Amino acid sequence: MQLTGDRFTQEAATFGNDLSTLPNFPAEIRAPQGTMAGVSSFQLHFADHDILTPGDRPDVLVAMNPAALRANVGDLRAGATLIVDTHDFTTRNLTKVGYASNPLEDGSLDDLALHAIDLTGMTVEAVKEFGLSRKDAARAKNMYALGLVSWLYGRDVEGTETWLAKKFAGKTAIRDANVAALHAGWYFGETTETFAVSYTVKPATVAPGRYRNITGNTALSYGLVAAGQLSGLPIFLGAYPITPASDILHELSRHKNFGVTTFQAEDEIAGIGAALGASYGGALGVTSTSGPGVALKAETIGLAVMLELPLVVVDVQRGGPSTGLPTKTEQSDLLQAMYGRNGEAPLPVVAPRSPADCFDAAIEATRIAITHRTPVMLLSDGYLANGSEPWALPDVADLPRIDPGFATVPGEDETFLPYSREPETLARPWAPPGVAGLEHRIGGIEKADGTGAISYDPDNHDLMVRTRQAKVDAVQVPDVEVDDPSGDARLLVIGWGSTYGPIGAGVRRVRRRGEAVAQVHLRHLNPFPANLGAVLSGYDRVVCPEMNLGQLATLLRDRYLVDVRRLTSVRGMPFGAEQLEHEFLDHLSELSDLTTDQPTDVEVSR
Repeated sequence: MQLTGDRFTQEAATFGNDLSTLPNFPAEIRAPQGTMAGVSSFQLHFADHDILTPGDRPDVLVAMNPAALRANVGDLRAGATLIVDTHDFTTRNLTKVGYASNPLEDGSLDDLALHAIDLTGMTVEAVKEFGLSRKDAARAKNMYALGLVSWLYGRDVEGTETWLAKKFAGKTAIRDANVAALHAGWYFGETTETFAVSYTVKPATVAPGRYRNITGNTALSYGLVAAGQLSGLPIFLGAYPITPASDILHELSRHKNFGVTTFQAEDEIAGIGAALGASYGGALGVTSTSGPGVALKAETIGLAVMLELPLVVVDVQRGGPSTGLPTKTEQSDLLQAMYGRNGEAPLPVVAPRSPADCFDAAIEATRIAITHRTPVMLLSDGYLANGSEPWALPDVADLPRIDPGFATVPGEDETFLPYSREPETLARPWAPPGVAGLEHRIGGIEKADGTGAISYDPDNHDLMVRTRQAKVDAVQVPDVEVDDPSGDARLLVIGWGSTYGPIGAGVRRVRRRGEAVAQVHLRHLNPFPANLGAVLSGYDRVVCPEMNLGQLATLLRDRYLVDVRRLTSVRGMPFGAEQLEHEFLDHLSELSDLTTDQPTDVEVSR
């Protein structure tokens, strides 16, 4: 299903549609067949206009077995198109997922445009000339379904033909069978009278440029490669495979020609230790992981804070705690990023808002790390990592250069001070080992101001702790931009990370009702933009949707003493635009009631 969804996505992207995807698959490598836990799905929203989410409710659902039907049919609105492969609707399979009767026959699906088709049997018949076993022949049913849906939306299949020819270049029978199944599905849609209508979704109107479809993990990887080129530094990734961050390791391993070295470590601690060692040696050290890995890396992140070396820590968040929901999304590591280390160990935190934005966020995190000599936490999540959207390839000449500013050897009458400070950034010199005149000692014990010698002096410790905090506070981040077209909104919705799309879609729906609502979205979570406090205090009510139990809301309430209302979800899935629309309307209604209930001044004449 993931492969099938990806192929339709590529065709939609090539055609010029705007799109957003939501892959959803089980954590088990081989989940129990025919069970709800084993269902793998791929949701795609494509349009002839700008869209922000994978959609709340599909217009078309293709269910390949009873488990897939039961897991997803509840998302459909009345009148939606439902295509079901009837082949596996046996009594045993129906009972396994909790159906007391066959839903294809008991009338429970009467409010849907149901098309019950033996896709498996038709596929086996279409490919019988290629001499495959029945099992191998049946595996081509996803291509049959793809051909049918391609016909339904007027899409060519030439791109998928080319892809199949490349993928199965050494297996001609399998290649030809899949191509035959693809065409058979397309022609079934064309010749049958089962489907009353087909659809045409025109290309979206977008700014001129060169586009490609990209996932968040790929975009983030490209951003790190670009940051290496922009800074002139080699990239070293020390990582241990973990869902949903592993694709960053896979992607960066392909780019040795850009000076990228990847090290698949034996564990999370070894991965970040090697990355920090690379930064000490003058490279850009990067480590990628998810929440459980951040917990294991915490001590070394604290060491990086003490050493004041650049380090990018990528956290692709997932449902927790512990192993939690490895293949589902969540935003529950924000407080871990802010405070999840011993002692006062502050570091900047950056969060991309969409799959394509992962590219720019990676460059920004790298800029901060190098310029301010600090570890930086880059918070992506499973929704961004696996989801995809069109990405306009940037003009390389427009990307900001990053100056590593290595330390220079002092003059004859001067002494190198490894913990001296740049006036604006408070960054200490970056002095890789092996340079005569820049010899210095580093380690995890507290440093003396300036000299970097080991110090147990209480006043020095107080000074260094406050200096490290001041260095993070000094990071230059742009002012937050407020989206408030009417200029008189009383409700402000604030979010961070991957909630950007659902919040934006929900806000659009509210505005189409004629209501005024403002929106703010944060990329920089530490430090906050300088104008954020003034923005928050300018609205009667602030609402913060998060895929956690209110972590950003907690930070905002603490920092600015504003009554930020929490709107939370921890279901492993992104918010729905319709859900947020109703939530925002409820808040607007409450604000209206409060205004109505306020006493008014009355002038009385005697």
